[in-house]
Amino acid sequence: MCTNAAVPNHLSHSLKMLAATFDRINMLDSHLWYSSRPPFSPESVAYAGPTSINHCTQAHIPCFVRSTDSSLSSDPGVFNNGDGEVVAIYDYETYAPLSTNGNGGLGFIGMQRCTDCSSSPIADLASRQAAQGWATVFTLNEPDINGITPSQAASWYIQYVNPLAIKKALPAVTSSVTSGQGLSWVSQMISACAGQCYFDYINLHWYGSTFAEFQSYVESAHSQFPNYQLVITEFALQNPAGGQSAQVAFFQQAFPFLDGASYVQLYFPFVATSPALFQANNPTDAGIVGTGSCLYNNDGSPSAVGNLMY
Repeated sequence: MCTNAAVPNHLSHSLKMLAATFDRINMLDSHLWYSSRPPFSPESVAYAGPTSINHCTQAHIPCFVRSTDSSLSSDPGVFNNGDGEVVAIYDYETYAPLSTNGNGGLGFIGMQRCTDCSSSPIADLASRQAAQGWATVFTLNEPDINGITPSQAASWYIQYVNPLAIKKALPAVTSSVTSGQGLSWVSQMISACAGQCYFDYINLHWYGSTFAEFQSYVESAHSQFPNYQLVITEFALQNPAGGQSAQVAFFQQAFPFLDGASYVQLYFPFVATSPALFQANNPTDAGIVGTGSCLYNNDGSPSAVGNLMY
């Protein structure tokens, strides 16, 4: 979810990326990750944390909201406990987010969220990747509901994303089942690519009412794209009546399921910010998703959901 996007509808046995999503306005837009096939290695990305990604057993990734004022942003280092459970962040931009503690000693994954953005110009994608050294890129935020056709996305992807010699995810789509949206949009883009789009991951977003719905959606994506790894870069219950307790119960089911799914490479719960920041800086999305899935308390400490990241 982005501020301009609507919402449609341990160890050792599984190496995954868990991330948390931050909203974009005046906050950190970032995610934390863990992967059996790391998007980057300690050799390719310099970061301050003591964790060696190649030796992680599980990593969790929150997503932080971009901010022009670091005093408004949460500290990603809160989740960097040195145990390798949280090792990286990503945001909806091709530059690392500002925060009260930089990147918190974590690695960074870039995202080109739109075909061309003033904050992340497409002309700067390759140079920013080279300068910052990130080894995974995420692309286009929910184009299936934002007026970008699969053919347009394929042409854009071939021109600008293919040349990056790093791991790549196809555009992140919603869980809409409307024809031409969601997974059908992905299928149409792959067809439009005609074998010329080079990618590692199918990228999914999900908001809904129950864990059973979420599990069914992820499994259906795997059934439709059995030869590709999945990344789930935003997911949470959609404003449940039970608030935070309902979100905790959901993630307590979702995390083990995703850990046990060999076809899921990375996952990112929404949203790595505090209720106060979320409501103040993105009241629209806070109203849609609620604040119960926030990974931080208002005092900057991990919330009940955030504590599940460890």
